[in-house]
Amino acid sequence: MLSKIEQNLLKETTGIHEVPQGAYSLRINGKLEGKNSSENIEIVSKEDKPGIDIYIKPGTKNESVHLPVLLSSTGLKELVYNDFHIGEDCDVTIVAGCGIHNSGEKDSEHSGVHSFYVGKNAKLKYIEKHYGDGNGQGKRLMNPVTHIELDSNAYMEMETAQIKGVDNTVRTTTAIIEDGATLVVGEKIMTHNDQYAETRFEVDLKGENSGAHVVSRSVARDSSKQLFLSKICGNNACSGHTECDAIIMDNASVSAIPEILANHIDAQLIHEAAIGKIAGEQLIKLMTLGLTEKEAEEEIINGFLK
Repeated sequence: MLSKIEQNLLKETTGIHEVPQGAYSLRINGKLEGKNSSENIEIVSKEDKPGIDIYIKPGTKNESVHLPVLLSSTGLKELVYNDFHIGEDCDVTIVAGCGIHNSGEKDSEHSGVHSFYVGKNAKLKYIEKHYGDGNGQGKRLMNPVTHIELDSNAYMEMETAQIKGVDNTVRTTTAIIEDGATLVVGEKIMTHNDQYAETRFEVDLKGENSGAHVVSRSVARDSSKQLFLSKICGNNACSGHTECDAIIMDNASVSAIPEILANHIDAQLIHEAAIGKIAGEQLIKLMTLGLTEKEAEEEIINGFLK
């Protein structure tokens, strides 16, 4: 049975309220508490290090895997390795997330190394959400590392969100994209107090007619700091786009460093970055509808991060 704290972490990170049905792996306080395979999805515990291997059979359609990680004990630090093997011609969804509740004095940390190997013509949607709460002095730390390899004509959509409660994070994503394959990344981050969030993307558009679309939207409040680093390398006839849009408030700071590198005459690459405060006319318009200034700010932020 999950405690109330663990139930809340599960809801915040995956949108479900209890142990999921079908294929899943549930990790709580550094231990694998349960896992279940299905007819087309096999989950195998690693023998040489913490983590699991997920094998999805070729041709699997309209199935999903849930992989929540919950930490409710203060002072716990762990590193987990998960490898995803997506067979050819699949169309599947993977929902992962990490929630940390820390009410103690020691720091709690979860770091995951996730590797995705997506087969030819496969389609994958990957959703990952990080969340923290608890009123202790100990920090909530998360440092995810993601490596992606897309075989020819594969498609992967990656949605990541970190909206509340994570004190320090460095998110690193690398990708190698083969002929005709496409990677779409949407990142949402909000920091407050003295939190720090760093994002690093590096995409190798290796194949002919490969593509990548990387978009980060973030809000920095109070005295928090954010750093966005994105590099797209066009090594063939390809298309790539990286974009960072940020709202800055109070005494926060945001640094965005998008980079594009064209190593082929037919590489078409674009980078964009925009950082600014909430426009005054937006606030005034909402306040004329009866909202307070604070309520108007929250409405604008929620819409921006939607």
